Order: sequence, then structure tokens, then C-alpha cells
Amino acid sequence: MDSDDDRVASDEGGPVPAVEAAPATAGGMAGLSLPYQIGAAVALAAFGVLACMQLAMIFLHVAPSNTLTKQHGAAVDDWVYPEFEQNWKLFAPNPLQQNVSVQVRTEIAGADGPRTTAWRDLSAEDGQAIRGNLLPSHVQQNELRRAWDFYTGSHDDKNRANGLRGTLSEKYVRRLVMLRVGGQDDGGTVLRIQVRSEIRSVAAPEWSDEKISTGPSYRVLPWWTVTADDLGAAQ
Repeated sequence: MDSDDDRVASDEGGPVPAVEAAPATAGGMAGLSLPYQIGAAVALAAFGVLACMQLAMIFLHVAPSNTLTKQHGAAVDDWVYPEFEQNWKLFAPNPLQQNVSVQVRTEIAGADGPRTTAWRDLSAEDGQAIRGNLLPSHVQQNELRRAWDFYTGSHDDKNRANGLRGTLSEKYVRRLVMLRVGGQDDGGTVLRIQVRSEIRSVAAPEWSDEKISTGPSYRVLPWWTVTADDLGAAQ
């Protein structure tokens, strides 16, 4: 059956000419002339470099102190201040840059009188206990460290309490240490304990020329006489 178009074409004496599609017009940068394409590419590249520099400067500004910020801190500050000043930090608080070990030694009663044991590294014992443990508890990881931070934060450099929490923090450390040591140590009754911290700075990475002393420094607390309150459940 002939269609209407065929009948119209027959009536007019010939076929209907095909309508040619208009050529597609290129869009975007491809539609620009070569000089404008070059200019647009240069502008986009400059904008990309500027955006990367902005991100890098803000990152260095909010990051913890490191080799780059120590060497180029003035340039970072000149870029950031005052237009791009930030009031936040990448880490809160900043990552620890020191290894702090809490150690204890005891004075124990003996047949020939009291004697003092060698220093015992409680932090190293905690680290050994959780090494290889895929799911260590919060207590295993942080109990001793937080107790020491509690004490140092509530005492001055001469181990004098600087607030109402000083006495509580001292009792907490004493009880915690005695729970680790127990009422007996090396075959004798514990008479007194002494606690100290050994602090070592984390070494600089191999690619850095920064010189950091990794030698130990110590904060030694006075001797504490053990009481029944210190023994607690270990009594």
C-alpha cells in the first residue's frame, strides 16, 4: 500500500528530494578559534596551579609542626594571613612527637634491711601485651598513659599540686602502679615505690636534615610510702 508521501511525490511528477541535515556545531573550547583555545587552556592551567597552591598552604598551616613548616613557615604565613586565616588544626590534639615510658622501682623489706629493685618499664610491658592483638581494649592502650598525663597536668615541675585534682591524680597513679606491682615484689614486701617517666623525642625521618636529640630525659617523682589504700584489691 502506497503511503501519502509516495502519492504526493507521484502527483508532482518526481520523488521528494531528501533534506540534508545541518552540520553539527562544536561546543565548548572546541568551538573556539585556535588563539582563544590556547588562552582558555592557559587560564585553566593557571587556575589549577593556584588551587593546588592554596590547598597545600592551608594544609601546612593547619598541620602539626614538621620539617616543611619549620623551613618555610614564613612563606606559609605570608600566604595565609590575613585573608585565609584558619582557627582549626588538622589534629586535635597534635600527634605525640615523644615516646613517654612510665617506670617504677620499689623498696622492699629484706632479711638484711630494705633494698631497692631496678627500674621496671610498665609502658613497655603494656606495649608487649597488646602487640599482635588486633582488638586491644582502651584500658590496655591508654590507662597508664592517661594516668600519667593526669598527674603531670595537675602538678608543676617540682611535683607540687597546682589544683584540687592534684591529690586525686597522685592517689590514682599510686593505686595503678601497685595494681601492677602487687604487695610483694622480688620475694619481699613492698615498703615504698618511686615512679619516673623516660622521655625520648621521635627521630626525624631519613629524608630530613633536621637534627633531633633522641636521648632520654627523666622526670622522677619522690618516694611514696605504700599504704593499705594504695594496695586496694592487691592487698
